[in-house]
Amino acid sequence: MKELKGSQKKYLRGLAHKLNASAFIGQKGITETLIGEIDRALKATELIKVKFNDFKEKDQKKALVAEITKATQSHLAGMIGHVAILYRQSDDIEKQHIKFP
Repeated sequence: MKELKGSQKKYLRGLAHKLNASAFIGQKGITETLIGEIDRALKATELIKVKFNDFKEKDQKKALVAEITKATQSHLAGMIGHVAILYRQSDDIEKQHIKFP
């Protein structure tokens, strides 16, 4: 899993602007069900938004995002307010929707 460049992250944030949140993190925090849902969403679309409903502290959100990216083998493209933008390139070349400029 190679790290994203700054320009790639900026491009992904631009693409994510029009997306709605695919997953919501509430009181229970990260559960197996949540990880599974995020994994399925990434498999389907490569780029998703995850919204934090009950975690307002920046350090808490960073720790949770680090745990999610590790569990789903994805990249953090950006965090804007209470929304994290996650990206994972599809293994299947035919299903790769996002092409970097």
